[in-house]
Amino acid sequence: MSDYITFALPKGRIMKDSMELFAQIGITCPEMEDGSRKLVFENRESKFRFMAVRATDVPTYVEYGCADLGVVGKDTLLEQGKDLYEPLDLKFGYCRMVVAEPKALQRGDDPANWSNIRVATKYPNLTERYFAAKGIQVELIKLYGSIELAPLVGLSERIVDLVSTGATLKENGMVEVETIAEITTRLIVNRASLKTKHQRITRIIEGLEKVIGEEARISL
Repeated sequence: MSDYITFALPKGRIMKDSMELFAQIGITCPEMEDGSRKLVFENRESKFRFMAVRATDVPTYVEYGCADLGVVGKDTLLEQGKDLYEPLDLKFGYCRMVVAEPKALQRGDDPANWSNIRVATKYPNLTERYFAAKGIQVELIKLYGSIELAPLVGLSERIVDLVSTGATLKENGMVEVETIAEITTRLIVNRASLKTKHQRITRIIEGLEKVIGEEARISL
């Protein structure tokens, strides 16, 4: 399979959006269109292979060379800090990484006075770095499910999480306090693959860059 270009793609909406984008530069996989539950798909004619994986696993598959390229949210890259080449912002999947707290707490709260706080999050590494840079000690509670529940039951005063519309925060009586980062979906590349398959990978990157640039101009 060394002559194949392998992509690691998150299952679900991002995979669909990625394949629609790839199709604009001639990268397709008819095998993926039949609703199969397979985890590996191939376009043997074009020598492309596609792995369907969990979003949080995409950087690992790419870092270890099981995939040459991957598509993943910037939030995952910031949290994991893998040694990867990140050539392109694909400009979809926009959301924000924010600090949030209960509305009742915000009334008498000033983030400038924070010194020692407890925060629940799916992103402990990113959260710790953010608050350390501000000189704030933080007790981190790692959760995997609905982060908004933590302040409601007294597990933490604040949370760090992704928000899109903010509707879930509002429904649970919470408000945004600070924005840590704006998040979009990124193309990542294995560093060794970039050298050994340089021509094909560079052609993919340049093709996507052109498509994204044209879409940006049209939207202006």
